[in-house]
Amino acid sequence: MNGKWLGWSGIVRLGLVQTAIGAITVLTTVTLNRIMVVELALPAALPAALIAWHYFVQLTRPGWGHRSDQGGRRSGWIIVGMGMLSLGALLAVDATISMPSSPGWATLLGVVAYAMIGGGVSAGGTSLLALLSKGVAPDRRPAAAAIAWVMMIAGIVVTAGVAGQLLDPFSPQRLMFVATGTVATGFSLVLLALRGVEARIGEPATSDIRDRQAGRVGFLAILSQTWREPLARRFTIFVFVSMLAYSAQELILEPFAGLVFGMSLGRSTQLAGVQHAGVLAGMVLAGLAGSALKGDRTLFMRRGAMAGCVVSALALAALGTAGFFRWPLTPLVFALGAANGGFAVSALGLMMSFAGRGRSSREGIRVGVWGAAQAAAFGLGGFSGAMALSVMRQWLGTGPLAFAIVFAAEGLCFLLAAVLVLRLDHADEGASPSAIPGGALRDTL
Repeated sequence: MNGKWLGWSGIVRLGLVQTAIGAITVLTTVTLNRIMVVELALPAALPAALIAWHYFVQLTRPGWGHRSDQGGRRSGWIIVGMGMLSLGALLAVDATISMPSSPGWATLLGVVAYAMIGGGVSAGGTSLLALLSKGVAPDRRPAAAAIAWVMMIAGIVVTAGVAGQLLDPFSPQRLMFVATGTVATGFSLVLLALRGVEARIGEPATSDIRDRQAGRVGFLAILSQTWREPLARRFTIFVFVSMLAYSAQELILEPFAGLVFGMSLGRSTQLAGVQHAGVLAGMVLAGLAGSALKGDRTLFMRRGAMAGCVVSALALAALGTAGFFRWPLTPLVFALGAANGGFAVSALGLMMSFAGRGRSSREGIRVGVWGAAQAAAFGLGGFSGAMALSVMRQWLGTGPLAFAIVFAAEGLCFLLAAVLVLRLDHADEGASPSAIPGGALRDTL
């Protein structure tokens, strides 16, 4: 390691990249979803399939991480990813506008557009997190993780609010105007934020250069080597299980408030806002506590991730019980959000710490493997949660028991994730994995 770390200004500047990613992505996964279903009266399955497709494409994250490892400088790959994301977003808008008149052609264009969106998020996001993992000092990683998450959410919230106002009343021309402005602003922000920030870390160490040259053996061989690292493998499983539980609740909370508690659409939407406020509070608290406390930050983040998972499970159990006793939903939803936020920041902080374990110059591919696990969990989580609820409602009706069973299943996933945190083996943190044997496959993506 070169011994140079990013200061707070550098961390915030990289957080602006997260802001841009969140701003452009929410336009395609939320705004266009609403327009297709409501304004254009298209089947809800169409945007759902396109969003699921963009998550599937993110399974390429290890490949993008490998490319950024090979190149040494990650800023270029972040810009490439943001360019793909920006162009994909504009194509997605064009596809949406063309749906009523040319459904076949527009659907094909949408498939291409959402593939670019998934690829852009993969290339840019993976390289960004690898850069943060490489450039942030250990005592600042909890706060850096909180900054990255909060700034991404800020991009989502601000864009959703501003775009919502500008799109009312809706017209295709307004949509294209808002989308172009969002994309141009986001991409320009990324260019300004990245300018010179990676140079502050300094040149890679000689050992890093040697490892990078040795890494040119090939992607599949390095991916296999990474999977053989006990810590990387166990953390991948933890990420998948915890993010599966995290995402499975997204499509259930508002139907629960409406069907069981009789809340109106406006009140259930406000309840979702309470949850997001709790998430932000949990993120900020975990980030500040992790950076302020003395001692082993990695140990603190492990305990924070485990505590967040356990409290999330308890909050889900309380929500399921509330349906029978009509307990107030607002404090329970806020508590669930806070636990989710604390867990998410702790998990991201652990990722930043674990990315550099073992053989050096492998941050990108490790982050890519974990990012692919998260994308798979998010794609599967929302679907499985909604499907489980549909099955339970068909068997048990719209009463609280159906929701309680689904909440209980999600809580069990969080408890399993807490157990997996305990199994993260620190005995191998400083060990380097075995070298790739001579004559290994020289495959490339």
